[in-house]
Amino acid sequence: MDLPKISVVISTYNSEEWLRKVLWGFNVQTFKDFEVVIADDGSGPGTAALLDKMREEVFYDIEHVWQEDDGFQKSRILNKAVTACNADYVIMTDGDCIPREDFVEVHYINKEKGFFISGGYYMLPMNISKMITRNDIANQNCFNINWLKDKGIPKTFKNNKLTSRGIISKFFNTVTPTNASWNGHNSSGWKKDILNVNGFDERMQYGGQDRELGERLFNFGIKSKQLRYSAVCVHLDHKRGYKTPESIQKNLSIRKETKREKMVWTYYGITK
Repeated sequence: MDLPKISVVISTYNSEEWLRKVLWGFNVQTFKDFEVVIADDGSGPGTAALLDKMREEVFYDIEHVWQEDDGFQKSRILNKAVTACNADYVIMTDGDCIPREDFVEVHYINKEKGFFISGGYYMLPMNISKMITRNDIANQNCFNINWLKDKGIPKTFKNNKLTSRGIISKFFNTVTPTNASWNGHNSSGWKKDILNVNGFDERMQYGGQDRELGERLFNFGIKSKQLRYSAVCVHLDHKRGYKTPESIQKNLSIRKETKREKMVWTYYGITK
């Protein structure tokens, strides 16, 4: 059996309605040589049932990596998912981000030794998130700014994420003031680089654990490419019950230490 060229890791937790839309999004990709690895942080049986059903509907392989529900332990399940990836190159995204049809292709053609890729997202309000059908994904309506404006999306600069292509998107990638950090919803890198820094720090719960991985990759000598106007996904709305001031504070102090000590390795990662 030939190994896939790309492994796409999708994190999820009890969110079947959104995950279904995301998996449909991956079913219309222009680049097709990839597998999907679901990083499931303790969902109930509904998610496994959905994946069984989706395996019949999609062209790609789905691997389901699950752990017991122990509160928000995304870092831990992502480490397990990375270990399960069959490809040398890994894209990470979330189960609430529908990828545009060229999403995997953009990551694939821009991958480069010594770099990771930082992509962006376009946030949708709840009413439109709910409204999007399988047909809207197949026809790419949810990336069409006119369709979204008809549904009430306001005119803002961030609409350029959906409308700019080619040279224009390259220009915006270059001039955006946002750092090309590792973003959990849309980033990619070499599996061996992620293993070389020992993956995610499992002490970290909600807030910045993806950035901290990127900071250790920087310390390790890996550079980043900004593709937030080229590697595009739309982010479906949801509540964030797991966001606490304590977890944010704790994670900030871990990130400060990573920067101060120029750490490349976490003792709380894949290898214990």
